[in-house]
Amino acid sequence: QVQLVESGGGLVQPGGSLNLSCVASGSIGSIYAMGWYRQVPGEQRELVAMTTGSGSTSYAGSVKGRFTISRDNAKNTVYLQMNSLKPEDTAVYYCNAGVRAMLSIRALNLWGQGTQVTVSS
Repeated sequence: QVQLVESGGGLVQPGGSLNLSCVASGSIGSIYAMGWYRQVPGEQRELVAMTTGSGSTSYAGSVKGRFTISRDNAKNTVYLQMNSLKPEDTAVYYCNAGVRAMLSIRALNLWGQGTQVTVSS
């Protein structure tokens, strides 16, 4: 069984930095696109950043220039480096990935359990 596990959330002051990590574990055949979403209570989940299997990246306009997504394919891990954090970045951050398990021909759209990021003084 393949799963995604996030880490790195927490409380940080405005202007501070956090680095989120998400590891895909289990019998993995292939990992395709990987990304980070965030959700505030009462609102829809929104895409923050995405990286494709070939390494190209895209960002939400609100985080461009402040957040950086990267991946380490050897470790089945995607990172989100968040700098110059603002109170409006406060949300639960979810990892998302397209993963094909070993011996399977079908890719699944997987979500992590979420990690809370709170930006407050």
